[in-house]
Amino acid sequence: METESLRAFVAVAECGSFSLAAEQIHLTQSAVSKRIATLEHQTDARLFDRIGRRIALTEAGHLLLPRAREILGLFEDTQRALTSLSGMVRGRLSLATSHHIGLHRLPAVLRRYTQRWPQVTLDMRFLDSEQAYQGVMDGSLELALATLAPHTAKPLVATPLWMDQLHFVCAPDHPLTRQRSLTLDALSQVDAVLPGEQTFTRAMVMSAFNRAGLEVSVSMSTNYMETLKMMVSIGLGWSVLPETLLDDSVHRLDIDHPPIERPLGYLFHENRTLSNAARAMIDLLEASRQPPSGD
Repeated sequence: METESLRAFVAVAECGSFSLAAEQIHLTQSAVSKRIATLEHQTDARLFDRIGRRIALTEAGHLLLPRAREILGLFEDTQRALTSLSGMVRGRLSLATSHHIGLHRLPAVLRRYTQRWPQVTLDMRFLDSEQAYQGVMDGSLELALATLAPHTAKPLVATPLWMDQLHFVCAPDHPLTRQRSLTLDALSQVDAVLPGEQTFTRAMVMSAFNRAGLEVSVSMSTNYMETLKMMVSIGLGWSVLPETLLDDSVHRLDIDHPPIERPLGYLFHENRTLSNAARAMIDLLEASRQPPSGD
């Protein structure tokens, strides 16, 4: 049983689509279909039900999926261990980043990385931070850059690099701008547009209000900070945005409350042998670490 056939099977199962899986693993859709057909022949079992454009795992597919992930994990771990012996920085690095970090924190690091180690193939995915956590946990990602959870439990190891201060903002012509100093209580009485319910950032904001015994009226939500900024700028409600997104299209509110801070950093699985490629990335990330306040 070839590992490439298993890799194609896992990609199709996770993407729910042959075409999306082909994009993810950089193959043609025809090549992915052939690898699945080969695997079905080897296992003598149908792995997917194809109903129109939709596909779903069969009972055999559900049985194979966790085992396929385990086999691929062991194979890749062995490859990393053998490559590490040579000391060379090469091979494939599966890396996830949140959209905000990928746009505002990572470009300079990636430029230096690709210039210094051109033999590394970057398998980079833009994911919500919560999805990145899950990818590192299940072994599909070697490294992730994300908004860090308030508490990261073993076997995940999370290291903060940057601290984002979240500022309360509204549209320049919003009625809130006419008030010089605002309280959380005043904000709780006005519609907000916030990150999605399952995001770490949303939890941090809600926690600040909950500690004051307040509820927040959330009229709309999205996981993308740039979209939140647009929604605020056209007057749909107040929100929180990091310093990197503040400009004349939004108004920063003067709130009688300590700044809400969210840690951004990298995480990996403590039981996974990190490749030389991953260790080289971590070295560059550590070099970009934000100095403590006051330094």
